[in-house]
Amino acid sequence: MTSRERLLTVLNGKIPDHVPVMPDLSNMVPVKMTGKPFWDVYLYQDPPLWKAYLGCVKYFEFDSLWDAYYVSIPLGPENSNATNPDIKTAIVFKSEDRIVTQNFESVNGKRRWREVVDVYYRDNPPNHGVAPYAIRLPKEPDRFELVENIRQWPVGEELLKLLKSELGDHGILGISCGSSVIIGVQEIYDYFDNPQKYYDRRDWLLDYYEKVFMKAVSFSCKPDFISTGGSGTLINQTPQMFRELGLPIVKKMTALAKEHGLPSHIHSCGPETELIKICAEETDLTVIDPLEIPPMGDCDLKELKKLYGRKLVLKGNLHTTKVMLHGSVQDVVEASKKAIDDGAGGGRFILATGDQCGRDTPYENIFAMIETAKTYGRY
Repeated sequence: MTSRERLLTVLNGKIPDHVPVMPDLSNMVPVKMTGKPFWDVYLYQDPPLWKAYLGCVKYFEFDSLWDAYYVSIPLGPENSNATNPDIKTAIVFKSEDRIVTQNFESVNGKRRWREVVDVYYRDNPPNHGVAPYAIRLPKEPDRFELVENIRQWPVGEELLKLLKSELGDHGILGISCGSSVIIGVQEIYDYFDNPQKYYDRRDWLLDYYEKVFMKAVSFSCKPDFISTGGSGTLINQTPQMFRELGLPIVKKMTALAKEHGLPSHIHSCGPETELIKICAEETDLTVIDPLEIPPMGDCDLKELKKLYGRKLVLKGNLHTTKVMLHGSVQDVVEASKKAIDDGAGGGRFILATGDQCGRDTPYENIFAMIETAKTYGRY
């Protein structure tokens, strides 16, 4: 089987040739593999993150269930998600290890600077929305230079076509359409003071995501699945808050996906056991990850398989630091075998890691995980 065939087989509740395997290499490892400063990828789009990720997939040859969250689906004209020409990005600080940018727009002949900056590092992912004072920069820069030579790539349906073409049989491609999290950590107090504001946001998003979904499925090149998750769903929300704010969106989007013959996916790092229970019993969700174990999460893969393995495809759950980053090859092999033993029986399982593998994860550990799935992960 190809990776694409293997994943579609599992998502349809059938038995593939072996357990699909997908270490979460969404970000740091692919960018490191380019050999370029990280700011080339994140700021200058040279290459863009999606191209770095595709290179990683093909190098390690794993089964990519790929949430292409950067494929935005504009509801207006195709150029509606292009950069606003009135907003400029300037470099306000530059050193050997970082580039700091700040946006501004001209209003009545004067520059109006954004109140936060973005920090791009040579060897780490960027930090966005940083207060200038936090890194000892003035609110408005004394000097700056405009950012130039950012590479341009297709958007919307054209980007979706390009990504599916380049991914080929190495996996399946999904788009973000929905969310299990609509409240930020800095909004929690405000939520309790002004709950109606967030109910109104939920209702607006329900309508918005439905429109995005209907446009996406009208394309000649359709996504293979939809993603409706959100990192840390139950970190900054109680289960009751999720029920009030996120669950209506998850229920609607997974039902729409099922109606149109598409699988649906939730990625939600952190504690997830209660989220899995709710999704299995109250939604049409297909697959959920990363099922993190303590201390990062609260998941017991063997127990989850017993309770929900007939309803959900479970995707997880090797520890990304103790096992993948700091463990030996033998540690990875043993952890992979345990996860297969706990989760693979009867199908509906994808061997994966917890949330994203660290930048310096040894390549031999990644290969060991993949090879164990191919050899030990037989039904």
